[in-house]
Amino acid sequence: MSETINNGLPEGATELSPDDLAGLIPDYIFTREDLNQFEKTNIQQALAHLSRQKLSYIEILTVDFCLRLHRNMFNKTWEWAGQLRRREVNIGNTPPYMISMRVRDTLDNAVFWIENETYPPDEICLRLHRDLVWIHPFPNGNGRHSRIFCDVLRRALGRGFFPWGISAGELVSPDAHRAEYILALREADNGDYRRLIRFSSD
Repeated sequence: MSETINNGLPEGATELSPDDLAGLIPDYIFTREDLNQFEKTNIQQALAHLSRQKLSYIEILTVDFCLRLHRNMFNKTWEWAGQLRRREVNIGNTPPYMISMRVRDTLDNAVFWIENETYPPDEICLRLHRDLVWIHPFPNGNGRHSRIFCDVLRRALGRGFFPWGISAGELVSPDAHRAEYILALREADNGDYRRLIRFSSD
């Protein structure tokens, strides 16, 4: 199974380990395409649930909400949905034992930015997105989780979801659109958010 699901990963995607794959709930998924489609359905159900909630930025910017969002997005796909990763990965710069602390610090930073108007609201959301991707808290689904997380925060700040060029749950296929997104994230890693701001707003 690992050979087929990990085959043809797009740039910036994390390879799933045998232990990760052992947590796959549906037993009929053997390809990355099938997995993406199943996860997309799971995510759409989570978004439908979110649409019925009215949350403040204080309620959103907590470790509990961060974990709960991932769990709701992937609870029908992975047994470990909503659990922080316990192994090193090829993306991000956070060892497993530091993830919980880094996530909490990142969310606290976002609260500070909002309350002190450190950056414009959209940039606050995108800085949070980039920081969560860099931490890479979960074994899988980090990009989709962090995009939806910052969409939910943006809505709490009085705006709608980011267009991201397409819906937040996508950007999983190895195409030019994803390549532009990965390039924007890499520039943000170096402190330049201009491309990411343009990309998310187009």
